[in-house]
Parts: sequence; C-alpha cells; structure tokens
Amino acid sequence: MHGESSGSAIILRLLRLSLHVGFAALLLVAMARVLMSGPVPSGWPALALALLLATVYLVGTVLEKRHSTDASRFDPAPYARWWLGAVSLLWLVLIWASADFVWLAFPLFFLQLHVLPRRVALPVIAVSTVLVVVALWFHNRGNAGPGLELPMVLGPVFGAAFAVITGPAYRALYLEAENQRLAAEELRRTRGELARSQHAAGTLTERARLAREIHDTLAQGFSSIVLMGRAAEKALDGGDTAAARDRLRTVQKTASANLAEARNFVRGLQSPELEQMSLAGSLRRLCEKTEAEAAARGAGLRCRFDLEGTPVELPNPYSTTLLRAAQASLANVWVHAKASNAVVTLSFMGTEVAMDIYDDGVGFRPEAAEAGGTSARTDGSGYGLRSLRERVAALAGTLDVESAPGEGTVVAIRLPLLEPGAAAGEPKSGERQ
Repeated sequence: MHGESSGSAIILRLLRLSLHVGFAALLLVAMARVLMSGPVPSGWPALALALLLATVYLVGTVLEKRHSTDASRFDPAPYARWWLGAVSLLWLVLIWASADFVWLAFPLFFLQLHVLPRRVALPVIAVSTVLVVVALWFHNRGNAGPGLELPMVLGPVFGAAFAVITGPAYRALYLEAENQRLAAEELRRTRGELARSQHAAGTLTERARLAREIHDTLAQGFSSIVLMGRAAEKALDGGDTAAARDRLRTVQKTASANLAEARNFVRGLQSPELEQMSLAGSLRRLCEKTEAEAAARGAGLRCRFDLEGTPVELPNPYSTTLLRAAQASLANVWVHAKASNAVVTLSFMGTEVAMDIYDDGVGFRPEAAEAGGTSARTDGSGYGLRSLRERVAALAGTLDVESAPGEGTVVAIRLPLLEPGAAAGEPKSGERQ
C-alpha cells in the first residue's frame, strides 16, 4: 500500500495475506485428496477445474496488488464482480465434483463481503452456505453414509456467521488503508506541484535578477560605448585625433569593465570593483569616471562624492545594491539629465546606511517613468526605477525619488542594518540576492 506503516495498514496486509494463503492451502489440500482418492484419470476434470480456479484467483489478486502499489497501472476494480462470479462458478462446479472443495467457502465468504455491497453479500453468503450443506449431504449419501449430519450444518453455518461478523472490521480496515493510500498519492502530487511551482518561481526570480544586473551594468556600459564611439567619430571628422584617441581609450576601459562584469555574472560573484576596493572607493571612482565620460562628450558635468559618518563593512548584497543604484542613476544623469552638477552622498548612521544621488538636471515625473507612461524617459529609466525598487525591497530598505520637470532629481536609498555598527552582518533571514 505505497509503503504505509500505520497499524491498520499492517493488520490489513496480514489479513489479506492470511486470506490468500488460506485459499491456496485449502485448494492444494483438496487437489491432493482428489489425487489420493482414486485413479488419476477419473480426477482429471476436477484437477483441471482446480488449476483454472487457481489461475483466475491469482490473476485477480495480482492485478489488484499491482494497482494498489502503482495507481497508474490497470485498475481491476470495475471487473471485480465479474472476477468473483468466475471464481464462484468454478467453485460451485468443483463442490459437486468433490466434497473436498467445499471448505473453500470460508475464504470466499470474505471475498463476497469485500467485493459485493453488504445488502447483496449477505444473501449470497446464505445461498453459498446452503449449497455447501447440500453438497456435503450429497457426497455423504453417495458414499453410503448416514446422510445429513449435524457437523455438516454447523460447520458451514458457523463459518458464514464468523465471516459476517468480522467482515465489517476487514472492510473498515480496507477503506482506511485505501484512504491513506489516496491521501499519500495526493500528498505526493501536491509536493510535486509545489516543487514545480517553486522551480518556476525560482526561475522567474533569477531572470528578474539577471535583468536587473544587465540593465544596471552591461546595458549602461554598452550605451556608454556607443556614445563614446560616436564622439570619437565626430572628433575624427573634425580632425581632432587627440580627442578621438582619448575617447577610444574610454571605450576600451568601458568594454573591459563590461567584460569583467559579464565574467562575474557567470561566476556569480560581486562586482569586480567591490573586489578591489571598498564601497566608498568604488563610488568615488564611479564619480570620476562619470565626470570623465561627460567631458569626453563635451558636457560640463561635475560629479562629487561625499562620505558621512564612520564607514563599516557592509554585506555583499548591500554594497552591490548601492553601487548598482549609483551606476544606473549617474548613467541617466550624464546621458539624459543635462545636469551641470551631480553629488553622490554615502552616509553611515549606525542603524542604517543611506545613499543620495542628486543632480540639477532637467528632471522628470517619477510616477510616469515607473508606470511606463508616455512622459517617461526614453532611456529605460522606468524599468531602472522598478529594478532598483526590487533590489532595495529585497533588503527591507526604502527608495524615494524626488523630481519634477526642470527641478533636478534626488534618488534616496535607506537600508537598515541588523546591528548598529555591525561589521559583517548578513541581510535579514529569508532575503535572496
């Protein structure tokens, strides 16, 4: 029964085993007595019928057992009554051939109670009992016996009564074990569906994570490469080879940085910049790079980094989130905001770490950008804000964007730390990066 170890299932298995062994033993004893009762040729029809009965009985029990251990296999339940009818018919023929087969009635009583509804099984058992008594009387009289004797009546009647009394208990055990089997199958199906849904959810989460990483690193880098390439081409058209060479160097540096980021995606590591220096150092270098790239395009953008509070070592998810936020925000500043000044401020405030990115550019409508409306920037900042919110929310932090057309932009991020001044804490339990 699918490996159930409950008491009722064990008792049911023992009862079923006893029933089948009893049927087989009684059938073998009857066949042996037929062989010993007279010349073998005269007993051949009875032996042939007994072998056919054994085959039919064995086929039915094996099919039921196979289905009980694997529900996907053939289900013999719809044909159980036909099987019982075939077994009963062969038995009826055998009891008229030899009185030794009448004792098969006792396991048959239990089969009748198991397969048939109780309102049908009781009359069938009564008729079977009468037939057993009649067969015993018939064979006893044919052997010059005294005819019908009291044991010939009491034996079958007591056997039938015992089966009727204990049958409901057997039936109850069977139904309980069957319900346990069905419950176990449902549990396995539920577990399988849960595992598939968790796998699908994990796949979607990983896709979202990769989309954020690509948007905040590779996509921004490729955009910078395209713009620097155009600036270099324009410088060459104007005969300014020195400026073109300088911008091509920027292209090479950006491409190298993108290659390093791509390799780290494959290895599942943090940003290569964070492997080489602290978050503050990485943000300072990012400001210098942003200012240099803006200058290469002829834009007069000044980018400054400010550090407030006493720096502490942050967990990798915190450092990566803050660096990616700064990269995405500054990329939008120097490419689209038309700002003259940008300031990145990293603040350590004991129980939380904060980062503000300010620019005095043209501004935009944050709600429209995040909703993907027509007034959103065409640079993909709508997705960038949604991506950044997902990153920050995964660390139980907050993200605020203050901007309006013509009034510049401030992106403010707050991430809580587990302990004030914790040096190497981990994100809250259950958070995934």
